[in-house]
Amino acid sequence: MAYENDKSVALVTGAGRGIGRAVAIALAQHGFSVCLAARTRDELEETRRLTDLPAKRSLIVLIDLAADDGPQALFDTAIEHFGRLDVLVNNAGWAPPRTELSKISAADQDRIIALNLRAPIALARMAARVMARAGSGAIINVASNSARTTPAGEAVYAASKAGLVAFTHASFAELRHHGIKVSVIVPGLVDTSLIPPNKRLSRAAMLRPDDVAGAVMLIVKSPRHACPVEIALEPQIDPLRAKTN
Repeated sequence: MAYENDKSVALVTGAGRGIGRAVAIALAQHGFSVCLAARTRDELEETRRLTDLPAKRSLIVLIDLAADDGPQALFDTAIEHFGRLDVLVNNAGWAPPRTELSKISAADQDRIIALNLRAPIALARMAARVMARAGSGAIINVASNSARTTPAGEAVYAASKAGLVAFTHASFAELRHHGIKVSVIVPGLVDTSLIPPNKRLSRAAMLRPDDVAGAVMLIVKSPRHACPVEIALEPQIDPLRAKTN
């Protein structure tokens, strides 16, 4: 897909660290201006520094996307600053430590659904309107292989990510004729701070945030006539079976 180099704009949620930071850096390296959204200013400032973009081309937005008005406030701020949106990367997400369904709190349940599903849907809906008028764009959702493996203790999280996968496929069917790519990346275990230390896991065998960023750029740079609607990305060696020393 052809973009106008430094005129093109990407919005990345969860951009303060991990996958979101890697994605923002990759997009900046390919000429995009970026809107960096998360809840922690220090982390976003570090991401901005690593993108090597000036303030005019790297907007920081402190936002809690689980709040009812969070997605709209973020979108409005990005459009007001840049005047356009070419790529949306719905990366922000959350899950508590593994918890039996009967023991998970209503607050945690609602926050999982709000961050992992409601906010991406809301942002995609808003982005689709802007991109349809432009006749091009890409909406990229970051899910998880929990949507497929449905591990015990992650029932609500797995449901939210499975919903995001289904939403992506249905949205692509609706938006493809407007020139909009809609894609979902379904990664296995990624070595980020969201995964606590675990002696059973080999962190060296896990995916890196840069691996997911590479998948994002594969979608962004794909030709106009083709869309990678779903990319499953797994560690070559199972971190549960790899040697941990």
